[in-house]
Amino acid sequence: MINRVTLVGRLTQDVEVKHTESGIAVANFTVAVERHFKNAEGEKQADFVTCKMWRKSAENFANFTCKGSLVGILGEVRTHTYEKDGQKVYRTDIEADTFALLEPKAVTEARRAGTLKSGSGGGSDNVFAAAGANGEKIDITDDDLPF
Repeated sequence: MINRVTLVGRLTQDVEVKHTESGIAVANFTVAVERHFKNAEGEKQADFVTCKMWRKSAENFANFTCKGSLVGILGEVRTHTYEKDGQKVYRTDIEADTFALLEPKAVTEARRAGTLKSGSGGGSDNVFAAAGANGEKIDITDDDLPF
């Protein structure tokens, strides 16, 4: 059987890393993933998927992303049940084990500094403006390339 999930979306907030009592890093975060269709009003909708990442991956993910970052997440579906106020609650999360940064480092840095111009929805039009697509040279290294 296969339990593998691939998500591409934007972080809804900065990733915060916490540590377990034994010192293991864990990051909980939410990725907004656009649906491929529009609703009756002609607007695109998104699903907000909660994810968890562990250890060094969690620390690296938090260090290289921020709210609004476009990321790819690979992981597995995990279901949890617990009782709250006498009611059984079911929760589904993604246990992420791999991530990919899907926008240039310059965009993430501009977003962190608050200098990224935001349009409607913070879409990809802004990525190119912040990354130097207006004709000026940009500093890019092999580490910035996803391949």
